[in-house]
Amino acid sequence: MAKKITLTKTDYERLRALAPADPNPLDPDKGPIRELMAELDRAVIVEGSRVDAEIVTMNSQVRIRDLDTGEENEYTLVYPLDADIRQGRISILVPLGTALIGYRKGDVLEWKVPGGIRKFKILKVLYQPEASGDLDS
Repeated sequence: MAKKITLTKTDYERLRALAPADPNPLDPDKGPIRELMAELDRAVIVEGSRVDAEIVTMNSQVRIRDLDTGEENEYTLVYPLDADIRQGRISILVPLGTALIGYRKGDVLEWKVPGGIRKFKILKVLYQPEASGDLDS
């Protein structure tokens, strides 16, 4: 069984809204949405004011290490329209974004890439909106 993740109520509701009513859930173009919905289905939902500061929420900035290469990167997890990889802003709908949501500092995660499976570790949550008092971002 997959590990439970923690989401704020606001993030959960906004992320659920990304899934359109779709009469054909097997459409291959809906893969990212299906992956995200699977993550949401296993989430523990908490109020934003009660989420631990080391949990990755939407608009959090994190430092991660690729466990295969040792490379470290910083990313901000954003909604699809705000994504800009040149600025380190990754969409919740890319595999890495979907993998990050709801996990915490110290967790080791895996995500699928065309060449196989990549593993990374969340080294630090550099910024989390809720921990900074922004309960509506």
